[in-house]
Amino acid sequence: MRIRIDHATTYAYDRAARFIIQSLRLTPRSSEAQTVRDWQVETDVDARLRRSEDAFGNIVHALYTEQPTKSLTIRVTGEVVTNDTAGVIPPDQERLSPLVFLRDTDLTKRDKLISVFASEFQAHPPLERMHRLTAAIHGSVAFEVGVTTPTHTASEVLALGRGVCQDHAHVFIACARHMGVPARYVSGHLARRDRADQEAAHAWAEAWIEGLGWVGFDPANGICPTESHVRVASGLDYLGAAPIRGTRQGGADEQMRVAVQINQARSQWQS
Repeated sequence: MRIRIDHATTYAYDRAARFIIQSLRLTPRSSEAQTVRDWQVETDVDARLRRSEDAFGNIVHALYTEQPTKSLTIRVTGEVVTNDTAGVIPPDQERLSPLVFLRDTDLTKRDKLISVFASEFQAHPPLERMHRLTAAIHGSVAFEVGVTTPTHTASEVLALGRGVCQDHAHVFIACARHMGVPARYVSGHLARRDRADQEAAHAWAEAWIEGLGWVGFDPANGICPTESHVRVASGLDYLGAAPIRGTRQGGADEQMRVAVQINQARSQWQS
């Protein structure tokens, strides 16, 4: 699949911010599952962008503004050619032991509710267990925008029964880790067949399955990732793979707007 992505995030401030510092995890890597044919990161203000990599192997751009800023737009555009790997992640990018991803975080901490929910799948083989978990989360947590925030924990989302793809991923990760299966958060994009314009990027999870390696699961849609998914970054939870995180001095109140346009077509290239 050939996927063209245009992802713009705009910040507007009541007063000009003296300076802004942000970490951008917006750039995908090429692998056996996807080939990045073209990719650009741009801003509409005078700013420095320094590229590096974090401990998880994600491409990170550090952004520093050079002058007081009343508004800021960060835009990424590019084209990625994807292959359907049935959710299995090629091992060419791995740097850390899977055991790292058994570590709890504040957003994925386990409690009694998570324990009870996950216990329903414990008796099944690992791969079947994760498929059943994906289906159960898809059926138990309705997709609804605006009812949760980035600070909602997996347990809070499961109790609420509503959330967005970030929340579905956190519930999956918390349950998988409770069952002793390493799991991690993935941020990226999903090319939808019903529309090109979207209000946000996408998120899902990956679990370590002995004999297969890392396998992706998208509980928001009840499927494994397909050639319509573009993988960008991964981490222990949302905070480690968020597209944009940062701080600023001044600016008073902030408003943020995200616009994503994703177009897909069958590729004529062989990756």
